[in-house]
Parts: sequence; structure tokens; C-alpha cells
Amino acid sequence: MNWNQLTELSQLEAIKEESKQQPILILKHSTTCSISSTAKNRLERNWKQESVGDLKPYYLDLLKFRPISQEIASTFGVEHQSPQVLVIQNGECIYDASHFDISFAELAEKVA
Repeated sequence: MNWNQLTELSQLEAIKEESKQQPILILKHSTTCSISSTAKNRLERNWKQESVGDLKPYYLDLLKFRPISQEIASTFGVEHQSPQVLVIQNGECIYDASHFDISFAELAEKVA
């Protein structure tokens, strides 16, 4: 799994535009939370690129980049959670899940 790092607020506008060409996954991860680490590891273990087509994954360390995490919630109209995944397509969040509800199978189904 090849994560793209989300480290700048300006990337959110680029992600919205990019999502018009391909779906985008954003993982909001807390590096100090065991639940977040477990959810990230489960996602990485189950990742099969052929199951998600051209879904492009972005990783946000929300402790280092808290303002970006808050802007994600505002921009895409979701409640902040940690850990949390969002699927962005055509500039909008079409799916979000948090904690142990994060499921590769559900992600694959949303972008199929």
C-alpha cells in the first residue's frame, strides 16, 4: 500500500479536484492511539489494489496536522473521528467510517 502524505491544507482543494478523475481515500490516523493503529494495520493487511481500482490513498497524521483534520470535517461535512476513513469522489465524501467500523471490504464495495 503506497500512502500519499497529507501535510498541507492546500492539498484538500487538490484532492477535491483529483477526486473528479479517481476516487480518493483519506485515513485520519492518531499515532498514539492503539485503536487507530489496529484499524490502520487491518486496512493495510487487507489492501488489494485490484479490488479498489484506482482508489488513491492519503494518510493524515492528525496529531501533527490537527488543522487539516478539522478542515477535512468542515470541507466534507463529516463529524471528526479518529481513526477515520473517508472516500472522496467528485469532490464529495461518499463514505466515512471510524474505529473498528473501518473495513476494506466496504471500501472496495463503495468504489466498485
